[in-house]
Amino acid sequence: MKLEKVIAVRNNKTLYHSGSDCIKVFNEDFSKADVLNEALNQSRVEETGLKINKIKEVCMIDGKWAIFSDYIEGKTLQTLMEENPDKFDEYLELFVDVQMEVHSKKCPLLTKLKDKMNRKISQSDLDATTRYDLHTRLEGMPKHTKLCHGDFNPSNVIIAKDKTAYVIDWAHATQGNASADVARTYLLFCLEGNIEGAEKYLDLFCKKSDTAKQYVQKWMPIVAASQSVKGNEKEREFLLSWVNVVDYE
Repeated sequence: MKLEKVIAVRNNKTLYHSGSDCIKVFNEDFSKADVLNEALNQSRVEETGLKINKIKEVCMIDGKWAIFSDYIEGKTLQTLMEENPDKFDEYLELFVDVQMEVHSKKCPLLTKLKDKMNRKISQSDLDATTRYDLHTRLEGMPKHTKLCHGDFNPSNVIIAKDKTAYVIDWAHATQGNASADVARTYLLFCLEGNIEGAEKYLDLFCKKSDTAKQYVQKWMPIVAASQSVKGNEKEREFLLSWVNVVDYE
């Protein structure tokens, strides 16, 4: 088939729009298991009733794996925030509300967040003492089973023409502690260089969800370490700078 209209290009995948379909085409060397796992995650999240783009098909196009899902016409919150900086606070409030709705759901067949983080910490190139400390801290954190997106940032929320908010890209979805998911979002804002936005986001989430800020901050070294195994050198350097922050002030 002919793929022409490119929506976005990532490190290892390209997104296309064709009719009512959004087609995510992965590079030839992308793991088949990871593609199928992403499609399975998204299919399981569909069953929660959240507004997401539903999976239609998984197939191969010219020797590359591809996922077909609903095309959601609209703009991402990231685009809206950039186009209307005076409305940043308004969009941030909507962003937090959507994330809280995600956390209100259960998806018992998803991978457990703690298991994934323990695996990632083990894969990191941190020294044994630091890894032991992080594993111990992680085990000491409360065990929850809330739906966690794993990459919740404004570019993964699309506002459709009827103002409905859709959450996309469920490749990293797990079940676990919502505050770990919040810590991840905070670090994503920081990685974009938006420190002020990160602080505003964290304050707003904690206020609306009645969560202690210190509780989310306790997750940050653990989340940073688990995320440091991927990404570019600059990102790894930033994330690893958080790993040894025992008490965030």
